[in-house]
Order: sequence, then structure tokens, then C-alpha cells
Amino acid sequence: MKSVSENEIRASFVNCSKGEARRLTLPAGFADTPWDDLDFLGWRDPKAPERGYVVTWRDGEPVGIALRASTGARKSLLKSSICSVCVTPQSGSGITLLVAPKAGAAGRQGNSVGLYICADLACSLYVRGKKTTAQARPRLEESLTPEEQNARTVRNLHGFVDQVLAG
Repeated sequence: MKSVSENEIRASFVNCSKGEARRLTLPAGFADTPWDDLDFLGWRDPKAPERGYVVTWRDGEPVGIALRASTGARKSLLKSSICSVCVTPQSGSGITLLVAPKAGAAGRQGNSVGLYICADLACSLYVRGKKTTAQARPRLEESLTPEEQNARTVRNLHGFVDQVLAG
């Protein structure tokens, strides 16, 4: 992923107010972000753990999406789920439903879309083998090359971004 400055991140959000974007907490260690290892920047807000953020590049511009964790019942630690973005299997608590208000008038009317995704939003690191799941499970063996897996991760995330942008 191409690096993004703090100002670019704050200006990129399409589904929250400018005030909310100004007040969000950037990821810990933002200055040391390993941009070459990321397909998108994703993080959970350390001051508000139910909130998450994703920033990706679309058409040469950064696009930020504000997310909120579902308040549904917690899943069993014994059951596993697969991330809709990176296709990494994790224990039930490693995958969470994050919901994003739609951009524009649709979002102001309360319309939203959801996505089952790695709870820590570190999909890029799982795909590249730079991070392991809580249960240290290996990723599923696939016939896709690592580059194809990265491209699929981006494609899956951009499909979600398209849903948020569609008003």
C-alpha cells in the first residue's frame, strides 16, 4: 500500500463527519507503519474498542471507512470462522461483524452494511504470514500465489467499500 499521511487519513473518511474524523485515534505506532506489508490500513480505536477504521486507495485517492463492532452475542471460542476479506480462518472471537454506515444521505438515514472480518483488521499481515492467529493456526493451503491472495484481499475489501459508497 502507498503510504498515507495523518492529514490524508482524516480527510479520506466518507461515512462520518469531519469532526469525527478529526477526533479519531490513529493506530499505535503509526509513524512506524509497515506500508509495504499492507494492502490497506485497518485498526481498532484503542480509546473506543467498539470502533474500527479502514483506509484504502481507490482511483488514486485514499478512502476511509468508519466501522462499529456489532453488539450481538459473542461467538464460541471453540468454533471458527473465516474472514470475508482475507479468507483467514480464526476462532470465533478472531472474526467480528463490523458495520459501516453508508456514505451520504443513505447513511444519514441509518442505512449500513456489514462485513465479517478479522477483529484486529490485520488481514494484510495474515495473508503475508507476518502475523498468526490467536490459535496459531496456519492459513488454509491455497492454489493461489501470494500475489493473487493479496489481490483477492484488496478486491474483497473494495467490494465492501463499493457497498458503503453506493447510496
